This record gives sequence, structure tokens and C-alpha cells, in this order.
Amino acid sequence: MSSPAAAPSAPASLKRIVAASLIGTTIEWYDFFLYGSAAALVFNKLFFPDSDPLVGTLLSFLTYAVGFAARPLGALVFGHYGDRLGRKKLLVLSLLLMGGATFAIGLLPTHATVGAAAPVLLTVLRLVQGFALGGEWGGAVLLVSEHGDARRRGFWASWPQTGAPAGQLLATGVLSLLTAVLSDTAFGSWGWRIPFLLSGVLVIVGLWIRLSVDESPVFKEALAQAEARKAARDGVAEKLPLVSVLRHHWRDVLIAMGARMAENISYYVITAFILVYATTSAGVSKQTALNSVLIASAVHFAVIPAWGALSDRVGRRPVYLLGAVGVGLWMFPFFSLVDTGGFGNLVLAVTVGLVLHGAMYAPQAAFFSEMFATRMRYSGASIGAQFASVAAGAPAPLIATALLSDYGSSTPIALYVIAAAVLTVVAVGVAKETRHRDLADVEPDAEPELAAKSPAADARTV
Repeated sequence: MSSPAAAPSAPASLKRIVAASLIGTTIEWYDFFLYGSAAALVFNKLFFPDSDPLVGTLLSFLTYAVGFAARPLGALVFGHYGDRLGRKKLLVLSLLLMGGATFAIGLLPTHATVGAAAPVLLTVLRLVQGFALGGEWGGAVLLVSEHGDARRRGFWASWPQTGAPAGQLLATGVLSLLTAVLSDTAFGSWGWRIPFLLSGVLVIVGLWIRLSVDESPVFKEALAQAEARKAARDGVAEKLPLVSVLRHHWRDVLIAMGARMAENISYYVITAFILVYATTSAGVSKQTALNSVLIASAVHFAVIPAWGALSDRVGRRPVYLLGAVGVGLWMFPFFSLVDTGGFGNLVLAVTVGLVLHGAMYAPQAAFFSEMFATRMRYSGASIGAQFASVAAGAPAPLIATALLSDYGSSTPIALYVIAAAVLTVVAVGVAKETRHRDLADVEPDAEPELAAKSPAADARTV
């Protein structure tokens, strides 16, 4: 009997799974990135009006970073129940939480209305966003990885990853349109609320599609095997997914965290901090900065599946390493181009940066999924990805803004990203290639006699 991971899925079924994951992750990332763009452009004035403009931006980015702090908790909770109950149920919950929090931000009173309570309420809703996103990513990429054809897993699993640039594209596009048609006064007064309230409509669409898909067949088989082992052990409960991850996959968790350093830090420097740097240091207008990110995000969306397909041919590690080295080498040219203030140079700087970032981000979904056994895969992939975000993406705009404030130069910021690239090269360099691994492998806790009887044991390649 062939394993579900190796068996080709019906094209219509697989496309529906990919569409559900992509639309869901697009909405989640739209909500998350919308906050980051608003933090760079208006939240400093709306929620921290008594501060110096750059200090207000720092405080605004601090609330932005709080969302990342909640992501590990989301990874733990969603990972635990996703490995116990299934991927689909938790993905529906994450979408509801994220959309609800984003919609509520659009209704928030500002500092001018309720004083200090305004930034407190903003921070609470940002925590909910981070908690939801911490559980979203792992479930979305696993649902596709565990349904798809093993020979093209890198390609298919990269499609949920395009939800990040798609969400960035949507968030930046809406903000760019509003800043173009509204005056600064109107945008700061009420226009900024429109993109957040729009999230309510997007969530309804996302839920309709996400509820229509089936649970992962690989997870169903693993659940049946777990029940068989439990019965064979006279009802002894299986270990918690987190305990199993730390027992069997602690090295893989550390590798995943290291792999995310350059990917996460470079992304938020290129897409979020650039809105601050370009407008304050390079004299670029908000509209021009937003448009450059908009164009680059469209290219980013297009190249991610191509990088994913390449990882199916040459392996996850070579593509990932290419992206890490490339991002590190690009940082000094990146800031040099931005410093010119020209729109074409700004677009080139951000676009090349995101294309190189895509070489890391595209194979990441399959790479991380292939590191862990099925009944701890949601926990392992989510923990490795989201715990890294606390040290990487969370403080990246904050650190970059502080370095700019202290040194008045982009050089320390470029060195910061280069240091992250070195960490990622080391982590991926010591990792094993996972391209040929079978996702329907026998669980590490399985008894030898049960493992020998498992259909997946015949197809297991690791």
C-alpha cells in the first residue's frame, strides 16, 4: 500500500486545498501586515501623539513587536490541538480570531478620545493577532504538504507561502489607494480605519472556502495508528505533542529557528522599516514608498512558486542557502539605492531583496514539514517557526529604527541583516536534506511491532 504522501492527489481536490490555504493565509497576512504599515505611517500620531516623531514611531513599532511575542503561545496551543484534533478545525479558529481582532482595531478610539487606554486596547488586539498567526502558518502549510504529490511537494507547499506577499500586496495596495485619494487630514482622521474594517468581509470569504476542504489524509492515518498503539498499550495515553517534539526533534527545532533568522529579519527590514527609512532619511513620500513595496510584493508573489519548484529538483538546502547568502550580500546595495530617492532605484532595491527572500521562504514550508513526524508536525513546525519570530521579525523594525536614530546611518542596519544571514547559513548548512522524506512515516513513539505492521513503514525513506 502506498502512503498518502506519495500517492498523487486528484487535481481538483489538491487545487481546492491549495486555494483554501492560500486565501486563508492571504487574509491572515493582510491583517498582520496592515498593522505594520499603519504602525509605520499613522499609529505614532494617533496613539502616541505626545512623543517625538521618531520616538512615537519606535513606540508604534513596539506594539507591532508585541504581536510577535504572542506567536509562540499560538504555536504551542494550536500546534497541540492541531496534532490532536486535526489541521482543519484549528485553521478555521485562527482565521476567526485574526479577522475579529483586525476588525476591532478599525473601531478603536484613539488617544485623543480615551487617552492612555487607546494604546492599551491596541496592544491587546495586537496580541490576539499574533496568537492567531502563530497557529495559522503551521496548519496551512501542513494541510497542503500532507495532501500533495511528494515529488512536487516543494511547489505545492510554496503556494500558502505566497499568502505573505499577497497579504502584503493587498494591505499596501489598499493603503496606497487611500493615501492617494484622501488628504493627510482625512486619512489620519478616519481613512486609516477602512482597511481594518474591510477584514470582516475577507474573513467571511475565507471561512466559506476553508470550511469546504477535507482533513489531511496523512493526519487521519497517523491518528488511526495512534489509536491502535493506545489500545495495544491497554489505554495508556500517548505523550503530549510538545513533549514528543522536545524528545525526538529538538535539533530540528533549533535548525528551523536558525533558518528563520535571515528570512524573518530581512523581510521586515525590506517591507516595514523601509517605509520609515525612505520617508525620513531619503526624503521619499509615503505614496512613493508604498508603491515600491506594492510592485515588489507582486514580483515576490510570482517568484515563490518558482523557487518552490526548484527546491523539488535540487533540494531544499541549496535554494535556501542561495537566498540567505544573497540577502546578506544585497544589504549594502539595497540601502545605497534607497538613498538616491529615485522611484526606480527604490523599486529595484525592494524587488531584488524580496526575490532573494523568496528563495528562503518558498522551500521553508516543505523543509519544515519534512523535519517532523506526523503527530507532532504541527507542533514542531509551528514552534520552530514562531519562536524564532520573537528574536527575528518582532524586533527587526524596532532595532533598525533604533540603529537609525543612534547612528544616523544605514551601515549598522545592513550589518544587522548580514549577521542574521550568517546564522541562517550555519543552521541550514548543518541540516540534512529532506526533499525525499515520506510524510507518512511511523511515529517515533510507536512500538516496534506496530511499526513493522504499519503500511507507512514500507514506504518510509528516513
